[in-house]
Amino acid sequence: MAQTPSIPKGTRDFMPQEMARRNYIFSTIRKVFQLFGYSQIETPSMENLSTLMGKYGEEGDKLLFKIQNSGDYFKGITDEELLSRNALHLASKFCEKGLRYDLTVPFARFVVMHREEIAFPFKRYQIQPVWRADRPQKGRYREFYQCDADLVGSDSLMNEVEIIQMIDMVFSSFRINVSIKMNNRKILAGIAETIGCPDKITDITVAIDKLDKIGLDAVKAELMEHGIDAAAVSKLEPILTLSGSNEQKLQIIESMLSGSEVGTKGVEECRFIFNAIQNFSLKNNLELDLTLARGLNYYTGAIFEVKALDVEIGSISGGGRYDNLTGIFGMPGVSGVGISFGADRIYDVLNQLDLYPQDATGSISILFLNLGEQESACSLKLLAQLRSQGISGELYPDNAKMKKQMSYANARGVRFVAIIGSQEMEQGTVSIKDMATGSQSVIGQSEISTLF
Repeated sequence: MAQTPSIPKGTRDFMPQEMARRNYIFSTIRKVFQLFGYSQIETPSMENLSTLMGKYGEEGDKLLFKIQNSGDYFKGITDEELLSRNALHLASKFCEKGLRYDLTVPFARFVVMHREEIAFPFKRYQIQPVWRADRPQKGRYREFYQCDADLVGSDSLMNEVEIIQMIDMVFSSFRINVSIKMNNRKILAGIAETIGCPDKITDITVAIDKLDKIGLDAVKAELMEHGIDAAAVSKLEPILTLSGSNEQKLQIIESMLSGSEVGTKGVEECRFIFNAIQNFSLKNNLELDLTLARGLNYYTGAIFEVKALDVEIGSISGGGRYDNLTGIFGMPGVSGVGISFGADRIYDVLNQLDLYPQDATGSISILFLNLGEQESACSLKLLAQLRSQGISGELYPDNAKMKKQMSYANARGVRFVAIIGSQEMEQGTVSIKDMATGSQSVIGQSEISTLF
């Protein structure tokens, strides 16, 4: 007996209705990107590991899917290296390529490679899958789509303001209530400096980024495990529990970081963004969250994260300012800012809240029953007219029993079933059954398009 096939954990198949819903998500996000002047590009699914490694921190490097070299991948490896069982070292020998972890690092590589072909500032968007060797759980997959928009070649903080507007427009279009959280990596660097641990900025950001998941006590324990003493952790605690309005938080943190030049700069940047965004009527709340760290090493300024308010799920969007990313690839001095929408998590939120519009079901508008050769020829003629007007429909391919054809209509979620028999052909009519109400009517064949 053949073994039932399966797919890798953390991946999914999508049925036609699911794909229709996903395409609704992609098209909604794409429209917003295009409204703000972003143009689409694509990059390969795999990149050289030299492009990917070291860009996401130590934890991110561990989550990269590495692609084994073809041919004799043992060539050049000594017996001592094999017997050492050093997985990371051996992977560097066996693998030269990896699946992309996100779309931002490949984009930075793209900008450097094509610098002579693009005009700056350059605004691009990408809607493509990414892969992470993460532990699968609710809302977390090993293969998932990201919808990214990035702008490079401009230092202006008005770009951050525009990113916030885009976030607000996307989730308003989906009718998902969200909280848009913002912080600044310069503030985090200032905090590390102020508590006397400037060299521990990475450990601090990785730990406090887990605050929502593991709680304050566990974060404090992790910080001390990384060599941050109790006195420094004690200074950090009131910052992590800070409350009040955005301006109140800024005033308090500004006072705390008054001795830090970089921290003060971060406060100034946040204040500019908050003041500028007041000129626009956001439908969702923008909040300064000093515990937001976004554990990716390439962020240097404002950072963003979006949480759905009505569903328990992780962040559904995130991004920020990165000033040094293209410099890693030999092109210094190019600042960028971007946002990534997690299409798979947005899909789960829309499913749980049942927020899809009726036309995002993927079903056809009308099904013509097959009652014979001549009847089918008449139906196909009417179908051609409807399709020329952008109305989707099909003819059941076989002259099967009526019950079987109606069951197919139900399974497809068809709104109207059209019946053309010998009598309808003689009279130039068509019998229409409304599958939503169960009502049935007879109309002229020339009037069929008035149903839609």
